[in-house]
Amino acid sequence: MGYMSDIDGCMRIAAVDLGTVSSRLALARVRDGNIVELTKHSVITDMGRGVDAAGAFNTEAIDRVERACSRFADEVRAFGAEATCMTLTSAARDAANANELTGKLAALGFIPQVIPGEIEARLTFLGVAHDFPSERIAVADPGGGSTEIVVGSYLPEASTLDLEHVRSLDIGCRRLTDRFFTAIPPAAGELEAASGWAHEQFASYWSTFGEHPARLISVGGTVSTLVALEHELVPYDSAFVHLHDLALDEVEHQLARMRPLSVSDIADLKGMQPERAPMMLAGSVIIRELMRAGGYDVLTVSESSLLAGVVATVDEVLRGASPTTGWTPELARR
Repeated sequence: MGYMSDIDGCMRIAAVDLGTVSSRLALARVRDGNIVELTKHSVITDMGRGVDAAGAFNTEAIDRVERACSRFADEVRAFGAEATCMTLTSAARDAANANELTGKLAALGFIPQVIPGEIEARLTFLGVAHDFPSERIAVADPGGGSTEIVVGSYLPEASTLDLEHVRSLDIGCRRLTDRFFTAIPPAAGELEAASGWAHEQFASYWSTFGEHPARLISVGGTVSTLVALEHELVPYDSAFVHLHDLALDEVEHQLARMRPLSVSDIADLKGMQPERAPMMLAGSVIIRELMRAGGYDVLTVSESSLLAGVVATVDEVLRGASPTTGWTPELARR
């Protein structure tokens, strides 16, 4: 099937990303390689709960993801997407029974692809770096089960990524919560132990090269929620959060607020997405130690992410171009 477009010359592309914490859908209209409209829908499905300890998905998690993706399938059809790409990341890489989930997703009409951490990092970098053309940047994507960090540049004139360092670390807010916290609030010494472990992971990355980029950019629910908490954004304002600077002392402030609170009290904070509350303390620890280890007093929050990178990559494939990321996805076609 060839490249087809709607009446104003836009290709309609859908992308689904199933992460350790969130299941996300993006519906995009793309013209001449440029995303002209992108709407996102996110559901907290907590797919990775217990995976770090058990090495497998539990039945409830599989059911939650299947229900969310059934709704996504309806939205994709209503949107009229010409092509749909579905990716699964850290939790699916770790779960021995991932095929139980992927079989259910295939029955919904998707082609689920468990992608390596390095591809996940490249896709996220591509999605973010469009806002920083030709600038040497560090992009971090702290998720539920892993954190991807990339240092490099996007060179739009050549449609290439000049990547210096790409790493996927097995550190995420769900993994940290399950591994270190016996309860929320954590018992004495647990937060300090989690912080020390996280710092060690990030220090090992930052020590692999000399001069750090002047700008650190982070994506994901933890950093966007930290901005929402700091500014008490009710309702959430994506335009305010995108490209907003988040200072290390603001992260420290929110950690201090949450440290003595129960999950229900954290959920009640202005700007908090209630479903994210059980993992928000661990996520904030990860952001703090990412910044501390890299020597950053400020990071920039981006609302662009892996989904934007996937959309751009799908568009390249549909146009017959070589994918900038070096990854060619399998696509479900209309």
